[in-house]
Amino acid sequence: MRLLVFLLPWLELLTLIQLGIETSALTALGYVLLTFVLGMAILQRQGQGMFERLRESQEGRIVGPQLLLDDMAMGLAGLLLMVPGMISDAAALVVMIGPLRRRLRNWIFGPPPQPYAPQRDASSHVTIEGQYSRIDDDKS
Repeated sequence: MRLLVFLLPWLELLTLIQLGIETSALTALGYVLLTFVLGMAILQRQGQGMFERLRESQEGRIVGPQLLLDDMAMGLAGLLLMVPGMISDAAALVVMIGPLRRRLRNWIFGPPPQPYAPQRDASSHVTIEGQYSRIDDDKS
C-alpha cells in the first residue's frame, strides 16, 4: 500500500507525459484544466445538494444514509477529478457510476450487513378486532 501511495504521483505524471507525446502538450494541459474545472463543479453542486438535504432532515423529513453516502462518493469523485492525471480520473469515473461503485464496494468489503429484524411467531398470538359487550351485565 505504501508503495502504491509512493508510485501514484509518478504514474499520474507518466500518463500525462504520454498524453502529451501522443497528442500535444497543449492538449494535455487543456485536459488537466478541463478535469479540474469539472471536479470543482461537481464539488460545488454536491455540496449545495448535501446542505439542502441536511436542512430537510432538520425540518423533520428523514434522509436515508444511502443518500449521504452517495453525496460523499460524488464529492470524492470531484476531488479525484481535480488531481492532475488520468489514473485518478479513471478512479473518479468508477466512483461516479453508482452501480459500478456498489459492485466494487461489495467485491472489496463484502456485502453490506443486513439490519436485525427478529422473526415473529404468528401462530401463538392471534388478535381479533371488533366490538364487544358483556352479556353478564345486561341480565342483572
